This record gives sequence, C-alpha cells and structure tokens, in this order.
Amino acid sequence: MMRTTGKLAILLLALAGSLSANADIDPVYTGFFSNEAIKGYDAVAYFTEGKPVKGLDQFSIDYMGAEWKFASREHLEMFRADPEAFAPQYGGYCAYAVANGETASAEPDLWTIHEGKLYLNYNRRINEQFQQDIDNYIRQADQNWPKIEKR
Repeated sequence: MMRTTGKLAILLLALAGSLSANADIDPVYTGFFSNEAIKGYDAVAYFTEGKPVKGLDQFSIDYMGAEWKFASREHLEMFRADPEAFAPQYGGYCAYAVANGETASAEPDLWTIHEGKLYLNYNRRINEQFQQDIDNYIRQADQNWPKIEKR
C-alpha cells in the first residue's frame, strides 16, 4: 500500500509540475481527458445566443489541434469562415490567470464578451474580479500571452 501511495504522490507532483507557468502548454485549453475546446461548448453561441450552449458531435471541426463543437451547422460554418472572431481569447485559458502570467482552466459558464471578444475564467470569484478591472486585465493578458510557451 505504501508503495502505491508513493507512486501516486510522484505522479501528482509530475502532473503539477506540468501545469506551471514555465511548462509548454497546448495553444487551446482542452483539459487532461478530452480534446474538446471549451469543454464541448459552442463558441459561436456566446455571440448569437448570449449564453453557453453545448455543442453536438455531428457539428465539429478541428482547429489549432482541438475539437470544436457547435449546436448547429450554421454555427459550425460561421466558425469555419472566421475562427478568430469566435474562439475565446488566450486559447480558452482563464483570462485572469493569463493576465497574471500563468495559465489555468476555464469554465464555459464564466464568460464575458468585451469589445467583440470572448473571455473565459476559472471560477466565479475570479470572473467577478476580472470584470471589475477588465481593460487592465486584458491589457496585461495581451502582453503575457505571447510570452507563455506553447507546444
């Protein structure tokens, strides 16, 4: 039993080390056990529906090494025509974390559209803090994002 616990601790430390700000990250956040961008939510729906909407398997596309799902063929085609207009900033990583020179996962229901761009955040508290000084956080994140090493 002790031997298994030790191996688990080493595995967890290795995993934690891979999440540090200095580690190379995927250009689009997909989590550990999936290749879905925005946890399978439709990036276009934030703009057209004003809310997160779960995408469907039959309306998907590969973009920047991730699978993007959409609620309709129309949304898929809109994304295909101009993915940069709809994809969340900073590859879907938490915008607040990127503003602070780090990366963190983001939740599809913690979102903001500001000046025509989609931003996601890690948790409700972080999302509220991000919105209180959004222009400053975006400015900082825009400066930090190119410096964060991507695979």
